[in-house]
Amino acid sequence: MGWGPGFVVGTCCNRLVPRRDVADGGARVVLRTARVDLRLTPAQRRRCFELLVSARDVWACVLDMNRWRRQRGLRAIVGYQALCRELAAAGPGTFGELDSVGARSVLRRYSDAWFATAKRRKNGEETARYPRRKRRLMPVRYYHGTFTLEERRLRLPVGRGCASLWVRLARQVPYEAGQVRSVTLVAEGGRLFVDVTAEIPITTYPPDQQPDPGRVAGVDPGVIHPFAVAGPDGEGLVVSGRAIRAETHLHLKDAKHRRRAMARKAPKPGQAGSRRWRKYRARQRKLEARHKRRVRQAQHEAAKTVIDWAVARRVGTLAVGDPRGVLTLKAGRRHNQRVQAWRIGHLLRCLTDKAEQAGIGLVLVDERGTSSTCPACHRRVPKPKDRNFTCIRCGFNGHRDLVGGANIARRGPGGTITTTSMFPVMITHRRAGRHLPGAGPSRHDPRRSPHHGTAPAVPWPAVARPTKSGESLAPARISQPPPQRGKC
Repeated sequence: MGWGPGFVVGTCCNRLVPRRDVADGGARVVLRTARVDLRLTPAQRRRCFELLVSARDVWACVLDMNRWRRQRGLRAIVGYQALCRELAAAGPGTFGELDSVGARSVLRRYSDAWFATAKRRKNGEETARYPRRKRRLMPVRYYHGTFTLEERRLRLPVGRGCASLWVRLARQVPYEAGQVRSVTLVAEGGRLFVDVTAEIPITTYPPDQQPDPGRVAGVDPGVIHPFAVAGPDGEGLVVSGRAIRAETHLHLKDAKHRRRAMARKAPKPGQAGSRRWRKYRARQRKLEARHKRRVRQAQHEAAKTVIDWAVARRVGTLAVGDPRGVLTLKAGRRHNQRVQAWRIGHLLRCLTDKAEQAGIGLVLVDERGTSSTCPACHRRVPKPKDRNFTCIRCGFNGHRDLVGGANIARRGPGGTITTTSMFPVMITHRRAGRHLPGAGPSRHDPRRSPHHGTAPAVPWPAVARPTKSGESLAPARISQPPPQRGKC
């Protein structure tokens, strides 16, 4: 079963998914995907992983078949219909409990990937590669009408003659039952999830409250501040992502310590790993997946904050700076690591998806020179190193990211000046990633060492370390109680 006519490529959550416009009564819908955790028994967990392994076998069979045909000078079979005919010729029961619907979803994934690569290579992108790599597990997608969703219970279709597979969801699906169009069984870091895709109608507004396309706001994406928005009427928004950056720094620090601890126990190239090494690799994949989930959730929160702010001010167009020009620049290993951990692709997809559902247009413009151009006199100045922008010609002073957002709002898709935008005088500050450990005073991150002087075991006042051998480390006796802070 494939996507029906009228589907075009759109964005949803953290990957590309089809999008459909329904002409019935002028209603329009977008496809949204929610990832839901599963609560499984050991037997259900084993059966779900067997489905993913069977889907991997289907993928491997397609790769081996086309490699065999290339070696003999034959054309590869890449069309979805032709692949389905090859699957039907294999006969029933070839891939365990995986039924024909799940196997065809793998064939659809291969066909779409092959034609997408062919299109990219035709456009001159020589680095695009055809799908020729085998995988350990392959996601399985089931379309509407092949599965059963009842409250927090989901029945996944299996092969003929196999017992029914019912799984329990960890939370309620955030969509109505009539809106769900597909479910996808995926594995990440040793955990099983279900991606539920549904058709969500675009938000409708009362008269005189809908977003106005003539009201433009400039969005400057960044590392420290995921979004800095300069809107009309002199209003601005700054979303702080320092909690996301702290989460990334702590994760990289812990990963480095784990690699150093296991360096002596690592197997040699070509040598099979031990049980201890396999457990270490499983632990590493689990922590990597948890870190990605935390950052992904925080970026969704940042994008939602921007869209809510724009809807409240009837902003109908978001001009977003295109940062792809700086992604290919080599600026040292430290800056390259920051750019890699930025996840700008997912950040922009989150913003595009939520803007589309809210009925707000989004355009990408060239952001070159926006952070080093004065919004008052429109002349280039040396780019500041910190967050404060100061013009040496007219004396203007303001937030550097908001300066970039104000200049982006004045540009069109081709880089030309199209509108006039003033620098925000009323700035709203928000934070993203409040769910991250250590983001608030009540959430202590166990990876952080306590600050000097605040640990309960440290006496007050602090005792200096001995300078002579034999000197005691015990705290000196205090004849008087310590003075209260803030009092003489």
